[in-house]
Amino acid sequence: MTPEEIGLSVVIPAYNEAARLPATLRKVDAYLASTGVRYEIVVVDDGSRDGTARIARETLADKLTVLENEENRGKGYSVRRGMLAARGARRLMCDADLSTPIEEVARLERALAEGNDVVIGSRAVAGANIEIHQPAFRESMGRIFNMLVRLLLLPRLHDTQCGFKLFSQDAALGAFSRARLDGFSFDVEVLFIATRQGRRIAELPVTWRNDAASRVTLLRGVLAFLDLVRIRANSIAGRYRG
Repeated sequence: MTPEEIGLSVVIPAYNEAARLPATLRKVDAYLASTGVRYEIVVVDDGSRDGTARIARETLADKLTVLENEENRGKGYSVRRGMLAARGARRLMCDADLSTPIEEVARLERALAEGNDVVIGSRAVAGANIEIHQPAFRESMGRIFNMLVRLLLLPRLHDTQCGFKLFSQDAALGAFSRARLDGFSFDVEVLFIATRQGRRIAELPVTWRNDAASRVTLLRGVLAFLDLVRIRANSIAGRYRG
């Protein structure tokens, strides 16, 4: 297939996801097959030790592309690798736990067709449907983080961390090719770069269900706060130009 022939790429980063990933892949494949669009699913195995890559291939066989990091590099690195390797005219990143149902991509695609370059799912705007909440301390940490994101980098966006984002091909290549962060705050960096490149970003409410097995820890949360300063410093130093 040529890039023009693939309408949608779905990029899924995965680290030790052998247990959860098969159900996610089957749901994504079944939904996309029902839409009639030509699509590809790209799993980026981030140095897993539980056979994630093998299980993924066994689940969808030749309908799937699996990229394997030789070692654990981080979610940001994995999404970046998948987005740049994808071939679709539209490129969706979603989490291996499918916290946002794949069916929500239809809403994001409509917004992209209306002239936006990036459309992000949000848990923090009117109309969002949080079916299963995070623990209270994580919700509080998330609210503080998003407040700092708006204060320091992206004043118009309310939820940069929902793992369900759709990019046009040009927007994906433009932002991810210049991104540098490998950790969980990569979302903020990519959206910041896209904004600086003049891309139109829409934020839409989605359905979201917390997965109790989520690996976002307090330490990662603290590091994400520090990354906001790194993004600002990189911007001042001109590292996102080119």
